[in-house]
Amino acid sequence: MGISLEIERKFLVLSETFKLEATVRVAMRQGYLSTDPGRVVRVRLSENLDSGRREAFLTIKGQSIDKGLSRVEWEQAIDFEEAEQLLALCLNYPIEKTRYFVPVQGHTFEVDVFDGDNKGLIVAELELPAVTAEFTRPEWLGQEVTHDGKYTNAALNNRPFSTWAD
Repeated sequence: MGISLEIERKFLVLSETFKLEATVRVAMRQGYLSTDPGRVVRVRLSENLDSGRREAFLTIKGQSIDKGLSRVEWEQAIDFEEAEQLLALCLNYPIEKTRYFVPVQGHTFEVDVFDGDNKGLIVAELELPAVTAEFTRPEWLGQEVTHDGKYTNAALNNRPFSTWAD
C-alpha cells in the first residue's frame, strides 16, 4: 500500500456476459469523508462473496492529471469495525456495488455493478502500468468515460445515477 500513481481507464459496459469470465466477486460499500476533487477521502468495506473474507480501507486520492487518466493515491488497510463506524460519518449515502474481477489477456478489468441509488449502472475500470499501455477490448466493453467526471464514485455519491435525466 502507501502512496502510488494510479493510472486507470473507465468504460461503460454493454452486457453482463463478463460475469461468465469473472474469477472473483466482491460486495462493496463505500462512503466519502471528502469529495473535494483535490483530495477525495474514501472509506471502503468489502466482502469476498466466495470466501467470505472481509477487508476495509481508508483511501486518499489526489487531483486527476493526464486528462483524468492518473492521480496520486494513498491507501491503508483499517479495522473492519472501525471502518463501519467511519462510514456513518460519510457524506450522503454509501455507494453499494458488486465488483467482478475479469481477466482479459494479461490485464484484469474490475467491473462494478451498482446497487442502491446507482442501480442500473455498470462500469468497468482497468488499471494500467502506463498512460500509453495497450490492452485488449472485450466485446462487452462499451464507450470510454475516463474523462467524464460524473462516473467517478465520488461524483455518484453526490449525484446518484438514479437522479440523472435520460
